[in-house]
Amino acid sequence: MPDTPAQPTPSTFSIFRIFLALGLTSFGGPVAHLGYFRNEFVTRRQWLSERSYADLVALCQFLPGPASSQVGLALGMSQAGYRGAAAAWLGFTLPSALVLMALAVGIAGFGQQLNAGLLSGLKIAAVAVVAQAVWGMARNLCPDTPRVTLMTIATCLVLASPSAWGQVVVILVAGLTGLWLFKPAADNENHDVIPVTISRRVGVFWLLMFFALLIALPLLATVWPSQGMAMVDAFYRAGSLVFGGGHVVLPLLQAEVVPTGWVDNDMFLAGYGAAQAVPGPLFTFAAFLGSAMNQAPTAWLGGLICLLAIFAPSFLLIAGALPFWEQLRRNSRMQAALMGVNAAVVGLLLAALYDPVWTSAITDSLDFALAVLALVALTFWRLPSWLVVLLCAVAGWVSGLLF
Repeated sequence: MPDTPAQPTPSTFSIFRIFLALGLTSFGGPVAHLGYFRNEFVTRRQWLSERSYADLVALCQFLPGPASSQVGLALGMSQAGYRGAAAAWLGFTLPSALVLMALAVGIAGFGQQLNAGLLSGLKIAAVAVVAQAVWGMARNLCPDTPRVTLMTIATCLVLASPSAWGQVVVILVAGLTGLWLFKPAADNENHDVIPVTISRRVGVFWLLMFFALLIALPLLATVWPSQGMAMVDAFYRAGSLVFGGGHVVLPLLQAEVVPTGWVDNDMFLAGYGAAQAVPGPLFTFAAFLGSAMNQAPTAWLGGLICLLAIFAPSFLLIAGALPFWEQLRRNSRMQAALMGVNAAVVGLLLAALYDPVWTSAITDSLDFALAVLALVALTFWRLPSWLVVLLCAVAGWVSGLLF
């Protein structure tokens, strides 16, 4: 007997409408998004069973990329194929992407008139948000001495070699180290099968496309140099190599856009702080960066290019991995490699907390005090992140007027 009764297949527009409502109201980050999805699709709409949903979340946490957005893609795909995946992504992503692109255009156009303290407050909010993410991820992903050691080594290496490719090497070495260090037990428990209509042959095609683009885009950016090609390469690579959640994209994107002069560090951190105050996926920060680039074709087109490029790996990986998940979830070697990778990405985020987040945002004792208050508000008072960001921006604005 199935755990849930058969439900009518929703139309593409219906999927878009459901995910648009979630994109307008899903505050709180990736973990909160997964809770919203569970309430909507397991409890209310009964699209899949509790165990199937848990397996789907496990798959998306296993893959690189934004886990909550990938769960949304997979849910849409299981209901209406590729069109359903596109509708789910568009509905969930569109609200925050449009807000962040508009914010980038506004800051670029009226930056001289903005109170400097307002931007400082947004940067301080980013300090608290990243610190909370580091602490929470370290507790969950580095619970023992070997993984804490991996995290520490990764932090030191990334600080010593702060480049995008240096971070990639750290992640790969951590995965190989995980294969050697860890011996998790394979999962042979009976479970529900995730509904998927994609054949393994088609899945192989999408996986090959993912790796082909990861290799080819840097070569194309070298052979045919242009701003648009460089943006696609940088943001596709960032979306392909992020393990552990949306916050981990911070060091990868910072290494791509700040040293190249595409976006200055103050604008980068202000946008990252603002991204905490909007609903939907944190990866829409890419839309802010694309719209903020001085060298982009236009602000709105730049935002669209970066948004599509950073999410493209998620489409390819979900379509490619779903047909093989039944085998992957039982593979103890894959689990061991992932344990090493997860420890390393906590180290990457810890390095990013120091540079550029801390070094650019905290300049005096008042900044430090506000950052501590924001961290306490997030961690112990349980205030929503959007409210903490808003309060930090107001506090920075007032401070700018008084001092």
